[in-house]
Amino acid sequence: MRISFAVIVLCALLFSCSSNKIPDVSNIKIDLTTERFEKDIFDTTAPNLLSYLKHINTNSPAFIDNYLGKILTVDPAWSADTAAAYVNGFIKAYRPVYDSAEKIFNDFSPYEKEIKRGLQFVKYYFPDYRVPKKVITYIGPADGYGDILAEDALVIGLQHHLGKDNSLYRTTMVQETYPEYISRRFEPGYIAVNCIKNIVNDLYPEKESDKPLVNEMVEKGKRLYLLSKLQPETEEYKLMGYTPEQMKDSYAHEAVIWDLFIKNSLLQVTDKNILKNYIDEGPKTQELGEGAPGNIGSFAGWQIVKKYMQKKPATTLQELMTLDSEIIFQEAKYKP
Repeated sequence: MRISFAVIVLCALLFSCSSNKIPDVSNIKIDLTTERFEKDIFDTTAPNLLSYLKHINTNSPAFIDNYLGKILTVDPAWSADTAAAYVNGFIKAYRPVYDSAEKIFNDFSPYEKEIKRGLQFVKYYFPDYRVPKKVITYIGPADGYGDILAEDALVIGLQHHLGKDNSLYRTTMVQETYPEYISRRFEPGYIAVNCIKNIVNDLYPEKESDKPLVNEMVEKGKRLYLLSKLQPETEEYKLMGYTPEQMKDSYAHEAVIWDLFIKNSLLQVTDKNILKNYIDEGPKTQELGEGAPGNIGSFAGWQIVKKYMQKKPATTLQELMTLDSEIIFQEAKYKP
């Protein structure tokens, strides 16, 4: 019996390893350059700031307009003097943030390399997708936008990557927009993850739905599964948005998590106020105890999709993402 059991386990391990094999993407050419916009704006001594902004980074005129209008919220009705005074005030107030970013990102090449690696996987699985050829780094308000996918560039808000213990993130201003369970991810190591997440959202924009909770869980799980294939060398807790301990505990209590949905008859619930408790960002899942992370439905949905893909390994990512969530749930026969 022991020999038979050992053989079965070995076969299972071999199958698991082969199905999770990371494809070789080293020959996929990605042209990517990085523009350090924050250096331009924080280092300028030009007397006419707005005119200066219009002339720098001529390769990204759309970003200049978005930076002023959407990120800094400069009102186009303001006079040039008022707008310049407002931008100069921001530069003065955020000088310490810029100085911190300069120390951390003096050499941005390691992060560019990570992003490029992610884009290689994007092109491997989605050869027709037009990947960005440019990375633009900037510094904006800490309670505003972060990482963005623009029409022609991946835009990185360095103010959201200074390290989770940065005092900036403890201010009331920031915590009201980005509470601790989100700001703990304001680390340099999340730059590439956020970039590829934005591409996932571009490939498959999220849509409003009236489907039951289980279907929404599977939809979230599909996105996490896709992200894991585009970032196969990244730890799962980063993809999920958990701490390493939360990810470990979620796997350790996978059956308990599933029982929460089964015993409380939650799978077919359609009330959006209930759904958001399980598939949206949150500090915790109340029913599972103080230490249980939020967004636990997305975690369970990810496991359902994994189970489906183990049973249907020939399914392409494109097929998976367009497949009806109810089919995935029924055929996965998930039972941890």
